[in-house]
Amino acid sequence: MAGEKGFTLWFTGLSGAGKTTISGLLETELRARGCKLEILDGDVVRENLSKGLGFSKEDRDINIRRIAFVADLLSRNGVPVITAAISPYAEIRDEAHELMGDRFIEVYVKASVDTCAERDVKGLYAKAFSGEIKEFTGVSDPYEVPENPAWVCDTENETPEESAQKLLEYLESRELIPTAVAA
Repeated sequence: MAGEKGFTLWFTGLSGAGKTTISGLLETELRARGCKLEILDGDVVRENLSKGLGFSKEDRDINIRRIAFVADLLSRNGVPVITAAISPYAEIRDEAHELMGDRFIEVYVKASVDTCAERDVKGLYAKAFSGEIKEFTGVSDPYEVPENPAWVCDTENETPEESAQKLLEYLESRELIPTAVAA
């Protein structure tokens, strides 16, 4: 689409906070508006681009740097990108921000460990609480909450649809996406 601006919506938050769900809702709406975009979901990237990496701090940092590298390549060439990875460490998120500059839009998908554990369909939190899973973000490994995100999706107090709608309005206000066409 001519005139489309590249940017990266960098979703960060605990497992189960709603990153992938909100990303999917945004993707559906943006594609309906004629936008071309790419989704870099943490689980999908791990299966393909970062296969073989574990969950040590070093491996997590490598994974996030790879996501940032791809997001930078795409966004600097006019492609909107949505990343949905836990990205637990502020230092690496700051590196991604530095790499992309004003194309980087950090979105904190906020939900407590308790809420995420209640939503957990894979049973990962139960395994982490029992010690079966080591280095689990928010339980046995730290999650560093963003200090100044561009946007916060409070998924304990709003539905994924409400979060997605507010983000769409934010992106429209920044003139990064076309406005919705009235039906």
